[in-house]
Amino acid sequence: MTSQVQIPENLSPITRRGVSRIISEAEFAAMLRQGRPLRLKMGFDPSRPDIHLGHVVGLRKLRQLQDLGHQVILIVGDWTAQIGDPSGRSATRTMLTHAEVLENAESYMRQFFKVVDRERTQVEWQSQWFGEFTLANVIELTSRFTVAQFLERDDFARRFAEHQPIAITELLYPLMQAYDSVVIESDVEFGGTDQMFNLLVGRELQGMMGQTPQQCFLMPILVGTDGVQKMSKSLGNYVALEEPPAEMYGKLMSLPDSLITSYYEYLTDVPDADIAAMTQAMASETANPMDFKKGLARRITATFHDAGAADSAEAHFEQVVQRRDLPDEMPEVSLAAIGELSINQLLVQTGLAASNSEARRLIGQGAVELIRANGERAAVAAGDAPSLAAGDVVRAGRRRFVRLAE
Repeated sequence: MTSQVQIPENLSPITRRGVSRIISEAEFAAMLRQGRPLRLKMGFDPSRPDIHLGHVVGLRKLRQLQDLGHQVILIVGDWTAQIGDPSGRSATRTMLTHAEVLENAESYMRQFFKVVDRERTQVEWQSQWFGEFTLANVIELTSRFTVAQFLERDDFARRFAEHQPIAITELLYPLMQAYDSVVIESDVEFGGTDQMFNLLVGRELQGMMGQTPQQCFLMPILVGTDGVQKMSKSLGNYVALEEPPAEMYGKLMSLPDSLITSYYEYLTDVPDADIAAMTQAMASETANPMDFKKGLARRITATFHDAGAADSAEAHFEQVVQRRDLPDEMPEVSLAAIGELSINQLLVQTGLAASNSEARRLIGQGAVELIRANGERAAVAAGDAPSLAAGDVVRAGRRRFVRLAE
């Protein structure tokens, strides 16, 4: 087994690129140089069924080490998902039923294995060990830590200071995640920087129970398409792995230029020297950032679809966004089916907006346009009830269109 593990001469691509912090980097590097397969743990709570590019940052690091011969162990948190972990949020998660957890897990793993090799991944479900836990086991586990230790975690400390509720079940969450590390004898655990406390609890618990403490591999937080906040589905600034190619490409093209470099670093294999050259070219204004962004969007779209889909998505973007032509294909809605509606209602009825509030927001941003069959374009205002005819097209945002039919 040892002979199958590759020991790279240069550890920098592993320990520095796309990495926020390793606790402890020196210990981790020493473990890599031992030449034995490391047990790499990543846990996930299937509280949501989707993976976006923010998750891919860590998955790519797992795959990088997996390709060197190390063992990836995926922990499906079918118990902790039912407890809830705020991880920096100011409120608890909604508890899920076990059936909901299983459904989400199936979707999650389908997307997880778009990056990580399924054949070389060991999948473990928490219920295998927590299903046999007794109250005595729980009390013994909780006796190893104090409430004061857990209130050192930033989000718990903030909520405690603001007199906001902290459920006892939330205090159990880090302990359960830590116990996972003990059960599978984790060598390295991966998580975002917002998971540092939980990973460190695992490291400490392993030491208490006579194991070698795991290394904590902390991944950077990917900023979303808004250029401001962490990529998150709830914030609407995400790019999902199962987006249609044109949607994925278009969302990536909406990135602020300031994010181009970090997206190349975290989500592609483009050499560091090439990324540095791009950065220099943009800083000196000797290159158009649009060209680098197109290359990024094409690479990522091809990764999660294929090269042909990426080419088609790029052609669609150039036609619809850059030249402002109508797409060759778009959904059609019958005029008879929608009746007489205000523009706000029309956006919701046709699926161009998910809700009335989103419809108002799009209209307020000037992102809604009525394109007549003869090519004339007209802006609309909230509450308008424009006369509509077959062949007219309604556009919402840059990439969403509906053609009206008889």
